[in-house]
Amino acid sequence: MSWDFKTDAAYQEKLDWADRFVRDEVEPLDLAFPMGMFNPLTGKAREVIQPLKEEVRRQGLWATHLSPELGGQGFGQLKLALLDEILGRTSWAPIVFGTQAPDTGNAEIIAHYGTEEQKQRYLEPLLNGEIFSCYAMTEPEGGSDPKQFTTKAVRDGGDWVLNGAKYYASNAKTASFFIVMAKTDLDTDPYKSMTMFLVPATTPGIRIERNVGLAFDTEDEALHADLRFVDVRIPGDSVLGGEGQAFVISQTRLGGGRIHHAMRTIGQAQRALDMLAERAISRRTQGTLLADKQFVQGYIADSWTQLQMFRLLVLQTAWKIDEYNDYRKVRKDISACKAAMPQVYHDITQRALHLHGALGVSNDTPLAHMMFGAETMAVVDGPTEVHQVTVARQVLRDYTAVEGNPSAFLPTKRAAALAKFGMTAPNPSPSEPFEGTVPSVQTDYPWPGSPAAAAANAGGFLDEAVQPDAELVAQA
Repeated sequence: MSWDFKTDAAYQEKLDWADRFVRDEVEPLDLAFPMGMFNPLTGKAREVIQPLKEEVRRQGLWATHLSPELGGQGFGQLKLALLDEILGRTSWAPIVFGTQAPDTGNAEIIAHYGTEEQKQRYLEPLLNGEIFSCYAMTEPEGGSDPKQFTTKAVRDGGDWVLNGAKYYASNAKTASFFIVMAKTDLDTDPYKSMTMFLVPATTPGIRIERNVGLAFDTEDEALHADLRFVDVRIPGDSVLGGEGQAFVISQTRLGGGRIHHAMRTIGQAQRALDMLAERAISRRTQGTLLADKQFVQGYIADSWTQLQMFRLLVLQTAWKIDEYNDYRKVRKDISACKAAMPQVYHDITQRALHLHGALGVSNDTPLAHMMFGAETMAVVDGPTEVHQVTVARQVLRDYTAVEGNPSAFLPTKRAAALAKFGMTAPNPSPSEPFEGTVPSVQTDYPWPGSPAAAAANAGGFLDEAVQPDAELVAQA
């Protein structure tokens, strides 16, 4: 859609509905079913949550970013961003609305690169919310650097055989299939040597050594697997997008995942700002409200400003993705969002936590979890520093090096300006005041530096009484 800082009325109605629906129906799920987002819906959870998903479908807000032929609404990334600001307030909302990570990114690359058979087998049930998926890329030794990956896939007849290890494979224990990046050519450029594979979770040879939790997670809540692939045999048609294309595909997948994280983070940062403001106008200390303290006013002003700047960056980036339909053209913008995201989230949350005092660091508020969430956002889908390097390199491509003095060197620019206007020297400021600009109180005094003042003082007899008052001169 064209965008001029206004949302069209029809979609704004949908956003207003989503805001009420999330507040009244979805936010309570975080407390009733904590950490259950990526488990198959059974029992009471299915009884409560499945009708909510159906209501979202009736409202036309299920998987809004995907095209209608893929089961979505074709609204694009900008409209998704406006919706994700609301969904980001709660852990369950992306599940209820069909926009949860990592499934959104995984769905996008299957939609873009999958065969019709792969789409039918994996994409359709994924979009219907019937199954979960796992993106298995990072490794124990290489982290997220593909040049260090050691997981290999070799041909054996018409099949491929996978061997290797993957680490922090999110949702592996509940996933129905894995998207695995493996080396298929050991003798070529590392960025062209890897291939993506779609691997059913029931394939023999896949082992979860253990599930790793994040801070605050219990052992049962751990969702990030240490995976092993031992002689995992898969059919030849398990390749996603073609041999040697894994790096290109991963950039599509991670580009979408990064901007989606940023969209949802706006909601979390707004939540922290809401808590900060509520505390400021509710809590009294030393005889006044916290809101009356200038330090606190600074917290609020800085938080609101940071959030607005970040939000506009994210929305503009989403608009560019829709406009160009090419993540490569928006790489700098996405990296900028990813680099800014954890700092904005951290800063606003830290101020809110600090203003809540002991309550803020307790488990009676979500603020401590949110602080850790901010740091998590600095690591997932590439650390902040990697994205800062990407932004810097992309920015510098638009500049040209100069020899000698910098292009802003004033002597050179001054000479050019004088030549442009046929001058030999800059036109000096007038030594006499412009008519009507001098306060009347000074009319009897010679203007400092004027010929009259020089003449008056020629004999050295101009005494202090006739010198202009310094304060009046300054005012003039």
